[in-house]
Amino acid sequence: MDHQSIIKNVNRHIVLNENELLFFLSRLKKKKIDRKSLILTQGQLCEYIYFVESGALRAFYLGEAGKESTVMFAVKDWWVTDMYCFINEKPAMLTIEAIEDSLVYQLKKSDLDDLYVKIPQFERLFRVLMQNAYIREQLRVIENLSLSAEERYAIFVNKYPEVAHKVKQKQIASYLGITAEFLSMIKNKKAKDLK
Repeated sequence: MDHQSIIKNVNRHIVLNENELLFFLSRLKKKKIDRKSLILTQGQLCEYIYFVESGALRAFYLGEAGKESTVMFAVKDWWVTDMYCFINEKPAMLTIEAIEDSLVYQLKKSDLDDLYVKIPQFERLFRVLMQNAYIREQLRVIENLSLSAEERYAIFVNKYPEVAHKVKQKQIASYLGITAEFLSMIKNKKAKDLK
């Protein structure tokens, strides 16, 4: 089984010897996810963190009125889970679905804890991943508080062009905290400005 993408991802932050690498790989389970399939459902125990080898996933919160609010997207080479619930072994607050056919590696919480003990470098890897995620979310909150919807959309498309072309407009709108109709107006205005 080819594990090059996840090995390359890990090697950006830590260096493993052959035995450590084999131990890590033995803890992973590769999973094919069909488009629109769920890998985590709100209320289900959150036991796994996922590495996206190919495809794209979306994490969203489903409100009582049935309104979906997109929290994050994950494309090739990204990690995704409901982090609070994963770390604290709680029922998920988020649902994670494949927005296109995807291949992921799943790593169970108990296996991650085992990696921390047996290969302490994994604590560094996941600390860096958590820091990067925290920074990304902090910047997103500040952008939501200080920028117009047009500016937020421009930043989103600039920062995540591969996501912008793979997801539905209503999913991008829910991520930006606006309606799909307002996003359509922004896109139409931008198209007119380019002419």
